[in-house]
Amino acid sequence: MDNNTVDPRCRQQPPLAIDIITQLDTFGIVLYSALTLMAALSVLVYIEECIYIYRKVSSPKKTAIIWVNGAAPIIATTCCLGMWIPRATMFTEMTSSSYFAIVVYKFLVLMLEECGGDEAFLRRCGKDTLRISTGPCCCCCPCLPRVAVTRRTLFLLKLGSFQFALLKTIFSILSIILWTNGNFDVANLEITGAAIWINPFVGVLTIIALWPVAILFMHLCNLLRSQRIIPKYAMYQLVLVLSQLQSAIINILAMNGTIACAPPYSSQARGYLMSQQLLILEMFIITLVTRLLYRRHYDPLPPHDPHEDDNDQNTKFIMHNKA
Repeated sequence: MDNNTVDPRCRQQPPLAIDIITQLDTFGIVLYSALTLMAALSVLVYIEECIYIYRKVSSPKKTAIIWVNGAAPIIATTCCLGMWIPRATMFTEMTSSSYFAIVVYKFLVLMLEECGGDEAFLRRCGKDTLRISTGPCCCCCPCLPRVAVTRRTLFLLKLGSFQFALLKTIFSILSIILWTNGNFDVANLEITGAAIWINPFVGVLTIIALWPVAILFMHLCNLLRSQRIIPKYAMYQLVLVLSQLQSAIINILAMNGTIACAPPYSSQARGYLMSQQLLILEMFIITLVTRLLYRRHYDPLPPHDPHEDDNDQNTKFIMHNKA
């Protein structure tokens, strides 16, 4: 047989769920059972945490916390469904991606709510300026001017993240509609395919949405240090990197044939499977860590002294005169 001959099973669609169940060996049964248990425990931990937050935290902060905390359990659950039903992978991926798009916006809202809301944020930071030369858009542009904190600036920051939550969901629905008509295929990178146009545009929307969150975090990280905002932001970024970047790298390797075909899985289906199994384990660990960060008593920030800035300026003026 010619060495270049490709096993015809490597060109087939992903297997059905019943085929996976019947072909599992002992190791496969243990692996699938353990990952399914991790996904189920993630959901149970999240439900318990939601009940605690709903009872102990005031609105609207509790709504933002519940949305942000749901990222890891939702991703773990959708990955578990995709692992057992490989032909539903596109739908499970779009579901988790759309949910995380909302989480990006909700994390920005959470930082504002940690300050006491929009009005409290404007009172505390109304005389400050925002450094916009941050990632992922302008980290290489330190010459950009600082922007004053105004009601209009705050609206633009929120709009920059909200557009991703809205448009990502719209493009996911559009992709499913085009898929039913045979026009959308992630592996089809031809100029006539829909994926080559939709996916890069969604990538640009993602970068635009992450920018306002990074700007606000850089400004509030010291103020909200007592609220553990730095490890919370780290967990949010970790979910982003693992669910988006890690999955994208594995899928690209699979489409290039770097990840070998293993019948009944094609190279692409096997890449999705590896990504799903990794994410279930990673999201389970992140769920446990975020529970430690969010399931606690929330003390309000100390009240803002409107004369504090004047006192600081007077102190600097006196020190300057003494010098």
